[in-house]
This record gives sequence, C-alpha cells and structure tokens, in this order.
Amino acid sequence: MLNFKKLIVPVLSLSLLVPGMAGAEEQKPTVDTPAAGLRASLDHLLSEHFVLAVTSMTKSFDGDEDAEAAMKALNQNAADMKPAIAGIYGDDGAAKFDEIFSAHNSATDEFAKAVKDGDTEGEKAAQQKVEDFISTFSGFLGQATEGKLPEAAANEALAVHEKQVMETFKFYVDGDYEKAYMTFREGYKHMYVVSKALSNAIVTQMPDKFENTKVDTSAADLRSTLNSLTAEHFALAVMGMQKEYNAADDFDFVSWAENENTADFSAAVGSIYGEDAGNQFEKIWQTDHIAAQSDLVSAVKKEDQSAKENAEKRLGRFSNEFGSFLGAATEENLPTKDAQGVVQIHENQVLKTFDNYVKKDYSESLASFREGYAFTFEIGKGLSNAIVTQMPDKFASGMPDMPKTGMGGASKSSNSGILLWISFSSLFAAAAVYGIRRKAAMK
Repeated sequence: MLNFKKLIVPVLSLSLLVPGMAGAEEQKPTVDTPAAGLRASLDHLLSEHFVLAVTSMTKSFDGDEDAEAAMKALNQNAADMKPAIAGIYGDDGAAKFDEIFSAHNSATDEFAKAVKDGDTEGEKAAQQKVEDFISTFSGFLGQATEGKLPEAAANEALAVHEKQVMETFKFYVDGDYEKAYMTFREGYKHMYVVSKALSNAIVTQMPDKFENTKVDTSAADLRSTLNSLTAEHFALAVMGMQKEYNAADDFDFVSWAENENTADFSAAVGSIYGEDAGNQFEKIWQTDHIAAQSDLVSAVKKEDQSAKENAEKRLGRFSNEFGSFLGAATEENLPTKDAQGVVQIHENQVLKTFDNYVKKDYSESLASFREGYAFTFEIGKGLSNAIVTQMPDKFASGMPDMPKTGMGGASKSSNSGILLWISFSSLFAAAAVYGIRRKAAMK
C-alpha cells in the first residue's frame, strides 16, 4: 500500500544521491528507478524555475508587494539545485553551476526593472547578460557531461528557454495576455524537454551511478507527463486565485490557460473513450474543484464567511469524489483512502498559499507555493506507479526512436502525442469503468 505521508517529504536530493530500485526495469516496469528519479527531480526544479522566473518578472513590473518574495523564491530554487549538482559533479562543479545560474536570475530581474523604468540601456545590458549566460552555461553543460549533452544542443535549448521567458514577459507588458499565456504554456512544457535531455546525458555518462536504468522508459515517460500536468495545474490555480482576488486585467487569460490544462485531460478522454467520457471527467474536475476555488475567492473578497465555508465544503467533496475516481480507476493500486487524502492535501496547499497571500504574508505564501508545487510531483509519482503496477504489460517496453541527446523540436512534438496516449489510455480506460460503476450505483 502506498504511504502518502512519506510523499510529503521533498525528494530532490534523495532521488539524485540515493538510488532506489536496481535495474530490474527490463523485467518489471516501474517508475521508481534512479534514472527516473533524476529526471523527475529535474522536471521539478527546471519547470519551477520557469514559473518563478516569469512570476517574479511580472510582479516586479507591476510593482506588486510580493515581488521581492517571488525573487527570493526564484533564488532559493537555484540554491536547491546546488546540492543536487554537487552529488553528481562534486563541490567544485556545484560552485561553478551556482555562480553561472544565480547571475542569470539577477539578469532577468534587472531586465524587468529596466523595462518598468523605461531604461533602454539597462534593457540592453541585461539582455546581453542573458545571452552571455546562454553561451557560458551551455559550455558548462557540454563539458560537465563530457559531450553527452552536446554544447550546441544545450545552447539551442537554453536560447529557446530564454526567448520564451522574455516573450512571455514582453507580451504581458504590452497587455497582449492571450499571447503571454500561450507562450507561458509553451515555455513551461519546454522545461520537461530540457530535463529529459539533460537527465539522459547524465545517466549515459554515469550508468553505474544510476544502476544502468534509463530515463526514457514508458513508465518514466508516464511519470513525467503526469508531473507536468499536475504541477501546471497547481501553478495556474494559485496564479488564477491571486489574479481574481486582485481583479487583474489578465485574470480571464489565466483562466483560459487553466482551462487549456483541463482540456489536456478531457480531450484525451474524449479522443479515446468518446465525448461522454470526456464530459464526465471535466464535470468532476471543474464543478467542485476549479469552480469552487473561484467561488472561494469571491467569498473572501465579499467577506462572506458562509459562502467561504460552502466553497471549502465543495472542495472537500471534490477530494472524496476524485479520490474515489482514482482508486476505482487504478483498481485500488492507488488506494481510494490514500488518494482522497492526497487530493485533500493538494487542496489545502492551494488554500494555504492563497490565505497567506490575502494576509500579505508573502514569504509564507511563496513557501506554501513551493511546498505545494513540489508535492504535485509526488502525486505524479504515486499515480503513475499505480497505473504501471496495474498494467505492467503496457509499460514493458521502452519508447521507440527516442533521441538520446539534443533537444530539437521534432523530438518534442513526436513524443508529446505518444506520452499523452500512454498516460491517458492507461488512466481513463479504468476511469471509464469507474464511471460505469458509479452510474450503476446511482440508479
């Protein structure tokens, strides 16, 4: 049985420094290998870096009271990478990484402030620092991985990342929120392409350290896909609640992005099991979850305690119903009781982040955000583990034609469809069964 109390504990360094299961994936597919753990850790840190970079830049430009706390969170994200790098490349490698990466965070902050101040020379100077970072850091990665991640490929991936950060920010500054959030979603997803390529390079360089396991098995891909979807949902949910509370001009577009995240689930259900199955999932997900979070924000703004308590009850109802959904879908490989508890923890973390924001305790709000964001990767691990355990034959083989290094767009697009199919055909085949059972029970 899964013990989700353990899942609350951050796993960053552990997954890098303490290998888990030995290389038995060829015999028994599993999401819990040293290589999959490395990839998941990089999924977490790199995607969080993107979210916090964009957040800190936009908050700085807006002059928000929590801009400084957001910047500190971004720097703490970089600091959290240092021990992980030290575990692989030693203290000297970690120190060099920290020197390069921290300067990069400062450059984006300087750029945002220069734009706010109308300082064109400052913009150019900050932009040059970012370009220097791309060159320096790609050289570092190429050298550290002994060419397993070629410097040219690293340079290309970093250039794409920086372009997406800057474009998201510029669209935001221009008030073109539709393009801003479209670019935000693209930039967020790109970080998972980077983490896969980088983790693969490290594992290829040091196979013994990772017990000859691989980052690109079907099980590891499923874990990464669920990591991406759940973490993006959390980030957009928190962002949307704050924007709604502030009646921000871009609130509708954050909601659009959150709906697009939901659509990634429901469209997959519909494409595999028909429109009714897709509608069923979306109804559960939206009604007492996303819609209830919005209603809670409205209640807080109106200081309507009764409405707030009603929204909280609906969120509790969602935790129970969606936990039951997951338990039935995985045939109790993810026990219903554990799933309900995990979903409730997730909701509590969203609400805690929002409550601290309303109280203007921004340090605690960002701390809650980082805790909740990290927890979604444990949800991804637990859920993917349940699915792989339930259907080992479906995850017995590795992905076909997977690139070992490089981060070209072709590999990204070709992988996405396959990953979604694997993820959702596994999850929602069982989900459809749950729906049928529930419908029968209600008659």
